[in-house]
Amino acid sequence: MTEVQADVVIVGSGVAGALLAERLAKANVRVAILEAGPRIDRGKAFQRFVNAPIKTPESPYPPTQEADHPVGYDLDHWYRQSGPDKFKSTYIKAVGGSTWHWLGTCLRFLPNDFRLQSLYGRGMDWPIGYAELEPFYQQAETELGVAGDSEDDLGSPRSGGFPMPPIPTTYLDKVFERSLAGTRYQVRPTPQARNSVAREGRPACCGSASCIPICPVGAKYDAAVHVARAEKLGAALHEQATATHVETDAANRIAGIRFQRPDLSAGVARGRLYVIAAHALETPRLLLHSRSERNPDGVANGSDQVGRNLMDHPVQLSWALAGEPVWPYRGPISTSGIENLRDGSERRDRAALRIQISNDGWNWPTGGALSLGRALADAGLRGSALRDAAADQASKHVQLASMIEQLPSSANRVVLDGKERDLYGVPLPRIHYDIGDYARNGLAAARGVHNEVFGKLAATAIQHKEDFKGAEHIIGTCRMGLNPAQSVVDGRLRSHDHANLYLTGSAVFPTSGTANPTLTIAALSLRLAEELTGALQLT
Repeated sequence: MTEVQADVVIVGSGVAGALLAERLAKANVRVAILEAGPRIDRGKAFQRFVNAPIKTPESPYPPTQEADHPVGYDLDHWYRQSGPDKFKSTYIKAVGGSTWHWLGTCLRFLPNDFRLQSLYGRGMDWPIGYAELEPFYQQAETELGVAGDSEDDLGSPRSGGFPMPPIPTTYLDKVFERSLAGTRYQVRPTPQARNSVAREGRPACCGSASCIPICPVGAKYDAAVHVARAEKLGAALHEQATATHVETDAANRIAGIRFQRPDLSAGVARGRLYVIAAHALETPRLLLHSRSERNPDGVANGSDQVGRNLMDHPVQLSWALAGEPVWPYRGPISTSGIENLRDGSERRDRAALRIQISNDGWNWPTGGALSLGRALADAGLRGSALRDAAADQASKHVQLASMIEQLPSSANRVVLDGKERDLYGVPLPRIHYDIGDYARNGLAAARGVHNEVFGKLAATAIQHKEDFKGAEHIIGTCRMGLNPAQSVVDGRLRSHDHANLYLTGSAVFPTSGTANPTLTIAALSLRLAEELTGALQLT
């Protein structure tokens, strides 16, 4: 059996694990990273995307038996679901994690997002506040390389500017801004981890329009950047090493993490401190599988909260034909949004929402320009009439995507399937999921807002997706809190049950807010790096 030795063992090389590993390695801490997936070759992955008959976020990164994961075109491939709603967001297993196929949006949480229970009587409060996390948001924006407008804090007060100027807004953005002038809807450039200028060896965005699922030139940040930096500083990456069991000793401290490789050879990683940063589905799956006589309900689960409070940002998609050409299908998938609906007294009754103005036309709801020709041909158009109609319609495609706040619910949970297992003998994740009335009311409010916005664009052929979509924002399942009976980790992200175990990533979020979670994940991991550096000095 292979034995790995380090000061800190980290499970997962996504943005949470990668940032943590790089920051610790910079402090001369010996770090070992266990990653279930392989390294990604960008060129080969992009070619797989181009050749894929079904283009989903996972198409450049197909699942394998050795590193299986969910796929958007078949939500029953990996998940075992018991409803009443389907959980629709996915992830991949790879060095760099799901930042390979993320959009790059980097919004901070609002100060009030940390106090949902105190202010609105919903959900629960975080054990930390915005002011405590703000310095780490600033660091995270520098580390990821966020392009944004430093003169507009979007409701989250800043102690400094963005490291790069904003990505230029599109003509489509400008049409929305002009059409909504004087209304309550404020169109703003979206902060995003995408180079607006060449920076740190990566080029500026060239507008390839394939941010999801892959940036062909590496202008968009992915966590493989920090994995590489950590390795140069001495961190040891063990790719294709799937963590299968967390061991504890007689004092109920973590004693090691067992892993297996694709050839089923086994190993164990031992350290002084341990961090699980394996995403909000895989983290509870690993902890629940690590049952023992000492911990019959799984590791870190004395509260019975591991796997509970699964959340996403259910998405309301709406699309229409603008009253004038807006020339979509160019540039990053989104460069602007409507951000001033993310907080307010209505949160007592319904979910807040954040509106993404999409540059990719009807791609998400219908297949966009790729399906337009067939639809017009099926309607009987031929020749020049078909060509002219396609050109006219494609130039006017507009789409709005509202990300809806979801409340935590103990009934929304990930457990271990009773029958089916992966290659390594770990049960597949079984999910019970219901977005709840609070989010449904938010979806209804979003449809009303979309109608108003489209009205200002003199839009026709307005359509609303009847069912919600997944945002790929997998949140909750191992939440932080002050009360050990109601949470899995404390405000420092340390397990209530095991003194040398920490969790990080979106799994620890007590509530979802409306912001894409990645920047908050990054800020929490940078804060955790300070905590672990101090803890190591005391042991």
